[in-house]
Amino acid sequence: MPSSGLRPGQIAVQISPAAIFVSLELSRSTWLITSLAPGGRDKMSKYLLRSGDNAGLLDHLTTLREKAHARTGASFPIITIQEAGLDGFWVHRVLERAGIESHVVDAASILTSRRRRRAKTDRIDGEALLRTRLAYKRGEPRVCTMVRAPSAEEEDRRRLCRERKTLVAERVAHVNRIKGLLFAPGICDYEPLRGDRRQRLEAVRTGAGHPLPPHLKAQIGRELDRLGLLLEQLKAVEAERDALLEPANDAAPVAVKALAGLRGIGPEFTAMLWSECLFRSFRNRRQVAAYAGLAPTPWQSGSVRHEQGVSKSGNPRLRSTMIQLAWLWLRHQPTSELSLWFRERVKRNGGRGKKTAIVALARKLLVALWKFSSSGVVIEGAMMKAA
Repeated sequence: MPSSGLRPGQIAVQISPAAIFVSLELSRSTWLITSLAPGGRDKMSKYLLRSGDNAGLLDHLTTLREKAHARTGASFPIITIQEAGLDGFWVHRVLERAGIESHVVDAASILTSRRRRRAKTDRIDGEALLRTRLAYKRGEPRVCTMVRAPSAEEEDRRRLCRERKTLVAERVAHVNRIKGLLFAPGICDYEPLRGDRRQRLEAVRTGAGHPLPPHLKAQIGRELDRLGLLLEQLKAVEAERDALLEPANDAAPVAVKALAGLRGIGPEFTAMLWSECLFRSFRNRRQVAAYAGLAPTPWQSGSVRHEQGVSKSGNPRLRSTMIQLAWLWLRHQPTSELSLWFRERVKRNGGRGKKTAIVALARKLLVALWKFSSSGVVIEGAMMKAA
């Protein structure tokens, strides 16, 4: 008899999958499809497709189903898994429209070897992804974290705040570049964001009292052209955002509109909170904090215990927004329970640890805003804007 590879005392357990499990390893040029089907002697098959060939993908999945039916005489569902990445969720939506159970996994949550040098290829990643899906289907805890894919409308809506953030960063870069160019000849009082920036450019003089050199003036003029275009685009994006949050617009939930009534929360913070977080449903406050990457990360081994800080594994835009909002909350809501808690904690530490405390305040504030928007729980001591 051929050797089974088992040591004495071991028992081979044959488990036939009750579905066709498929992992998709997506890249810019090719898609690697790894599958495990009933009746295939537990052998994973590989198939290569050109990137973006969703029709070929559906045809291959149909072929897998037909082969499984020919081998076993039964029909099996198809369950796919892919990593969240550059392709977004369009492949996931194509599969769901075709009636296929599709899952998107957070790649950072998949367990990997901790060796310093480990083999990594698309083939190995495809097999690991498929094994992860099998373990998740069996109900093994903490094997991975599945991503809740937003709808096409939700994904499109949050582009407004993200585009505005990009435009603001580009505006800062242009302003700094103009100021840097003018600082070299001794000009340090020019403000590129003023409405009369063109007229003031004609009137400026160098530190030695001479007019601007012609090439420097032409370069700054081109920078001002790009800055002007950015300012116009910012106005257009903000107008779209404000129209989305209009009280008469039924697209915005009533509870989220009430956020704009809180002192210290303007239209940008309201739109960001809604589009990045509050449109989702959470079961508890821990899920809210984890989604923003503000959940604590304990480290414990035997009798050694210490805190590593927040995980930073969630939405980075939401996390940075909440930290900014926490500082503004202290200024505009000084009598709220959250502000009083922050000041008491900093005072107890002798005025130290403000940065650590502000992150904790951001987590508490996000949970409070989630309760306020989802359940109408009033934030203790918070003041509303004057009507």
